[in-house]
Amino acid sequence: MKQLILKSGFMLTLLCLSFLAKAELPAAVADALKRASIPLSAVAVYVQAVDSTAPSISHNAAKSTNPASVMKLVTTTAALDVLTPAYRWKTEVYRDGVVVSDKLNNGVLQGNLVLKGYGDPSFKAQEFWRLLMSLQQAGIKQITGDIVIDKTVFAKSVGDRHTFDDEAFDKEKWRAYNAEPSAFLVNGRNTSFKFVATDVGVNVTQEFELPEVQLVNNLKLKSGACGEWRSNFGYTVKQKEACSNSNCNKNTGAVVTFGGTFSPDCGERYLELSVLDDEQYAFATFKKLWVELGGKFNGKLKIQATPASATKVLEQLSEPLGYVERDINKWSNNLMARQLLLTLAVEKQAAPATETKGAQVLKDWMASKNIDATELVIENGSGLSRNERISAEHLGALLVSAYHSAIMPELMASLPILAQDGTVKKRLNDSQVQGRAHLKTGSLDGVSAIAGYVLDAKNRRHVMVMIVNHANAAASKNAQDALIEWVYAH
Repeated sequence: MKQLILKSGFMLTLLCLSFLAKAELPAAVADALKRASIPLSAVAVYVQAVDSTAPSISHNAAKSTNPASVMKLVTTTAALDVLTPAYRWKTEVYRDGVVVSDKLNNGVLQGNLVLKGYGDPSFKAQEFWRLLMSLQQAGIKQITGDIVIDKTVFAKSVGDRHTFDDEAFDKEKWRAYNAEPSAFLVNGRNTSFKFVATDVGVNVTQEFELPEVQLVNNLKLKSGACGEWRSNFGYTVKQKEACSNSNCNKNTGAVVTFGGTFSPDCGERYLELSVLDDEQYAFATFKKLWVELGGKFNGKLKIQATPASATKVLEQLSEPLGYVERDINKWSNNLMARQLLLTLAVEKQAAPATETKGAQVLKDWMASKNIDATELVIENGSGLSRNERISAEHLGALLVSAYHSAIMPELMASLPILAQDGTVKKRLNDSQVQGRAHLKTGSLDGVSAIAGYVLDAKNRRHVMVMIVNHANAAASKNAQDALIEWVYAH
């Protein structure tokens, strides 16, 4: 009996020691957090080998935290599983009128052309060009009516802003990452400005030039190192309005003025702004491409549902979701992630899509994986939110589950490769773990997070999640790197 009691006590001691070991962070991680003045209470960590049933580290793992852009792992993993990697978005073209031939035997649409979007996040200018080329090959070269854009697959409340306000996430209302979703989104409505120093000054150009965006360049050359190049200049945006009979009711363009200095040491630099709303951008791009393709059009823009009288002319499909998700995760594209959440709402909850419907799809999906994430809060699915929440434990469980699922190859291929590409290209470049980890990062003011998969020195793969919610969170990068290297070595 005495031996049984001693043995039971010994086992209990081992169990307690095991629990403490799981709760305790590696010394290198704890030391890095201490140097960054980040208390351990502000950090959540979860590490588990994919072939294990229990974590090797679980520190504050059940705590509800703001994950920043790491939340994209929930949205993109669910989308791969629910929609499949082969899912494609469609964009439809209808004619509301008849097509007749002119003297040159060109097709003339006597009526309106309808463009119906279904939320494709990857519909770039080149895809629009391909669509319009197909339309002209189908026999339409001139349009006598107007262009109708049908955005009804998303609820009107989604991205329904014709003027910009000061309610952008971080007061950077013109930055492209703050752009609102749209059922018909072209180029992410992104105007990319390229900056290059020349012998006589600073050259600023639009990567995809639209006449509706006018540029005023007051930048001056400066000598010295590039440094924090963005802090050396600023910009202003003034929207133009179309006026009829003294009534101005619709923005039709923007003037972007740059001022400050730029160093030749910077080489080529880019700044992405969103200065036109989704409708303006799409209409401006249509007019530019249509004329370049040799088409004729002098009509206006209308936003409405596809008329019952319209006839479908053609349909174009996007690249598969498995390819599209690489842009979302490797470069942490907020707008594309938001489009994806709304797509889930369309496919599983029915149109018109809302963020609330999309959030419910994610919650139902988590439950179907036996992950009881009661703390989960989804606002837009991108992590660009002060309200979104998940625990490190449940995010880790999601990644373990995904690793053993059919969508594992596509998910892992979408994640940045440590020291090689995406948002972790410049991290741990001289470490033995470089190239052996697929990790998604996330950052907001007061939030820094990293999560994904690490292949250790013995070729055993582990799920790793680290989320820091603290005023000094931006200084936690060294602690995150220390955790990555610990997982690799141990």
